[in-house]
Amino acid sequence: MAIRIQTVAVLGAGTMGARIAAHLINAGFRPTLLDIVPAELTEAEKKQGLTPQSPAVRNRIVRAGWDAAVKGKPAALFQADWAERVRLGNFEDNLDWLAEADWIIEAVAEDLAIKRSLLERVERVRRPGSIVSSNTSGLPLRQVAEGRSADFRQHWLGTHFFNPPRYMRLLEVIPIAETLPEVVAAISELCDRRLGKVVVRAKDTPNFIANRIGTFALMNILRLMQEMDFSIEEIDELTGPAIGLPRSATFRTADIVGLDVLAHVVRNLHANVAGDERRDVFRLPAFVETLLERRALGEKTGQGFYQRTPQGEILTFDWKTLNYRPRRKSALGSLELARNIESLPERLQTMLRGRDRVAEFYQRQFSDLFHYAASRIPEIADTPAEIDAALRYGFNWELGPFELWDALGLEFPFARWQAEKLPLPPLVEKLQAAGKKSFYARDAAGQQTVFDLAAGAARPLGERPGILILRDLKERSRVIRANAGASLIDLGDGVAGLEFHTKMNTLGGDILQMIHVAVDEVAKNFEGLVVANQGANFSAGANLVLLLVAAQEGEWDEIDLTVRAFQNAIMALKYSPRPVVVAPHALTLGGGCEIALHAARVQAAAELYIGLVETGVGIIPAGGGTKEMVIRTVDSSQSDLERYDRLRHTFETIAMAKVSTSAEEARQLGYLREGDLVSMNLDRLIADAKETVLALARGYRPPAPRTDILVDGEAMLASLKLAIHIVHSAGYISDYDAHVASKLAYVMAGGDLNPPQRVSEQYLLDLEREAFLSLCGEPKTLERIQSVLKTGKPVRN
Repeated sequence: MAIRIQTVAVLGAGTMGARIAAHLINAGFRPTLLDIVPAELTEAEKKQGLTPQSPAVRNRIVRAGWDAAVKGKPAALFQADWAERVRLGNFEDNLDWLAEADWIIEAVAEDLAIKRSLLERVERVRRPGSIVSSNTSGLPLRQVAEGRSADFRQHWLGTHFFNPPRYMRLLEVIPIAETLPEVVAAISELCDRRLGKVVVRAKDTPNFIANRIGTFALMNILRLMQEMDFSIEEIDELTGPAIGLPRSATFRTADIVGLDVLAHVVRNLHANVAGDERRDVFRLPAFVETLLERRALGEKTGQGFYQRTPQGEILTFDWKTLNYRPRRKSALGSLELARNIESLPERLQTMLRGRDRVAEFYQRQFSDLFHYAASRIPEIADTPAEIDAALRYGFNWELGPFELWDALGLEFPFARWQAEKLPLPPLVEKLQAAGKKSFYARDAAGQQTVFDLAAGAARPLGERPGILILRDLKERSRVIRANAGASLIDLGDGVAGLEFHTKMNTLGGDILQMIHVAVDEVAKNFEGLVVANQGANFSAGANLVLLLVAAQEGEWDEIDLTVRAFQNAIMALKYSPRPVVVAPHALTLGGGCEIALHAARVQAAAELYIGLVETGVGIIPAGGGTKEMVIRTVDSSQSDLERYDRLRHTFETIAMAKVSTSAEEARQLGYLREGDLVSMNLDRLIADAKETVLALARGYRPPAPRTDILVDGEAMLASLKLAIHIVHSAGYISDYDAHVASKLAYVMAGGDLNPPQRVSEQYLLDLEREAFLSLCGEPKTLERIQSVLKTGKPVRN
């Protein structure tokens, strides 16, 4: 019988426990969150006349932990007003609440005795058959559950979330020998579909997969830094985006995580990996011990490997003098030569071919990493796939160790290993014996395979039901049409997919052309269309470089034609005879937002940062975005008063270039409708959108062009201009902000019509285009566009 999980409790309201509870709320649960009772009253409580038995006192610790999670940044909840969906209590008064829970998540301090003591109490009140898991980042699960009953151990496992739980997609699931397969399956399925996690099965070994390999990589970098005499800021230059790691690189990441947390992980590894051939790497350097002694723990204490002065200057810790100093710019030859190469494999190959100390650093670091990772199979994982997934989703690496190794060539580290008298790991020996040159490949059917040590052969990775990978489909010759900016792909089951693949998925002529191709092709041969991609962001909007050049050259006819072409493409999507589902994710700005606004349905990623941001660069939405937001607002209003109020709210949203912080907030802002859907797991987004298309296709009737849009003309224009005057007079917006907002107000009011009238979509599109063109001729608009292109931020002029 399938295990149903409807009620969840979290034990421990610390940094992780409270944020796990918050993400459970994001997933639709109403969790219970418990923590300890305070040992004594605070001075403030004494002054209030409270006693140790007062509920406010007994729940002070859990309330403080929850409030910290709710108020913290980045936001733990999709919407702040969801904070009341938690039930707070304590271990003394409310432990019996656990009898109601289908899943109990333990997230208390990383102390074996504390965890065992709490779980002994949990077992007295839990319902037989309920699942209990631990969020431990490295304690042996079998030891934590020692002394527990057979039923407890059969329903016991590790669920290692990464911080912050809302945003970090990796979840390591760690069963013990007694854990029932159906328990592992139930938790894995729930965490995948409802919590949006990439679930990786790990073995009950010290620090599991991601922290074992990731900590080795970090500590080995510290070792090489000292041996090769690099500075802290040099290492962060070398180990960030240049090699496919996050911008926080090595030491900024450590400051964010906390040096105390790092020290705990490293010491735990050193204590528990007695048989590890590289155990000595897991020793904290003396300079790190010095920082720990000084309580310089990173961002939480204001200083760590970096220190921000009261004047805002960032100082760097000098690991040789043990003092902070101004940051220094260094010449990093091989890195500088390769920095502008977009392809990560090509960039790495270029840097590794160098003859300077930068190239030497990379050669040593990668050969050490590859040897260590290969030697951990089958100790921590059965195949390279689990290790790669853990590092990609737990540490935000662009490629995992074995994917990097494949990109550089299997024999890349062999000469160095031979010189250092390192034996070939068994995985590599078997790979060579099988005649393979890479860990990943494709079989005759186009299925991706990974080399399996136990089998001594490549085996299919296996398709995960409900997940479509566009790259795989393209490699299987499923491309229908393509140009430099977009591809039309057969997603199967009578659904086509339109994929953007420009830089940042900015929208230009190639994409507009392919939109028309897609609508025509789908009308003839498919049930419907999904507009989606699997880039870092759905779309950063229109190509501002092209717009700036055209405006500077005074090519107004060209700009006019481009805006008309964009409007025509967007309207083609809206009035497609087959349903169009747009599946936006991450940044979906400007023109990307306008594409979503015109879909028959939106299937959005939960992490959706969508908005009409054009006013920030001194223009207004002119691809139908203003028009569509007006239509939605008017259609949803039941009276004149409500329409006025809603239009002012919509005007504020567009004029202030508001961007949602989640799909749920996008619904509040009007970018998503009530009927639009949300996918928690980004990997499932396109497959979910495909299912939505198929559901719509049954009896689908395309909408008719609108000619009945009620606009209030002069009355609404006067109201909006008054609002602009008030905020301008208060100093909240500049003169030019007010000028741009006035242009937007004119469009949203439907011009200066009197009395209120019903107009067509084309009428509003024309107003949009005229306002857009007039603003493109303004010098201050060009200044804003130039600023965004140069710095990523608009100038306030």
